[in-house]
Amino acid sequence: MQGKPPKVVGIKLNLKKIAALGIVQNVVAWLIRNGISVRLPAEADRDCGLEKFSCPDNQFYQGLDCLLVLGGDGTLLQAARSVVGRSIPLLGVNLGHLGFLTELEVADLYEGLDRLVKGDYHLEERMMLKTEVIRFGQMINTTYALNDVVVAKGSFARIIDLECYIDNNYFTTYRGDGIIMATPTGSTAYSLSAGGPIVCPTFEVILLTPICPHTFYSRPLVISPRQTVKIAIAQPAQEVIMTIDGQTSIRLEQTDQIIVSRAELSTTLIKLRGRHFFEVLRGKLTPGET
Repeated sequence: MQGKPPKVVGIKLNLKKIAALGIVQNVVAWLIRNGISVRLPAEADRDCGLEKFSCPDNQFYQGLDCLLVLGGDGTLLQAARSVVGRSIPLLGVNLGHLGFLTELEVADLYEGLDRLVKGDYHLEERMMLKTEVIRFGQMINTTYALNDVVVAKGSFARIIDLECYIDNNYFTTYRGDGIIMATPTGSTAYSLSAGGPIVCPTFEVILLTPICPHTFYSRPLVISPRQTVKIAIAQPAQEVIMTIDGQTSIRLEQTDQIIVSRAELSTTLIKLRGRHFFEVLRGKLTPGET
């Protein structure tokens, strides 16, 4: 989908990155000079000296045409969950390391912003996962993930057994450190480290990747986005944790059931460059490539 020139741009930044604090002042000044209204979240103004652009949390997202994210993939994942259901596209600027999700490097920032304000970009939809935790028949938690949902043993727990059902049909019991349920976007994150396949991020599938499986026959699995995965703890365990996008977590109890399905909502990313996904992949994963 072709983009259009924005009138109001919100800025999310990783306050722990010194580079972000230095860049945001220049970015705000550039946007204002180009006739764009700018908003910063309330927690950012104290560190950036940009109080007049800050906005209370309950008003920050209202009327935004896009959200500029200064940080790394982690910052963008957090931003993606914050705009769920708001139809606000994200433009990521990489201040981190790999940066699979972010669109721009610092060296390309102002060239990219120039294209943004001219509407010279397109929008790319990425599927998300919806996760529900059922405890004693009651839903106690609902979350959305752009990358992955991980059910795994805690720091001091032993190997755990996790029963896996697909569309309520028993599939197998994974014995090991846990299981990753990932989107194609998340295929280059934790799932990749655990031996899962790399999937083109515009595809719509759900990946199941066991973590350190204790059986040789446990292999990564790719299923339809129309299917639903249910995970149950098969044996008593000291500690089992569910983590969303590597950032938020909930401690699970023995009787909990975790239901993972394709979310009815998606994340919209702003794409400025003409580089193909596999060109980016080669540059990120091949030593010596750029």
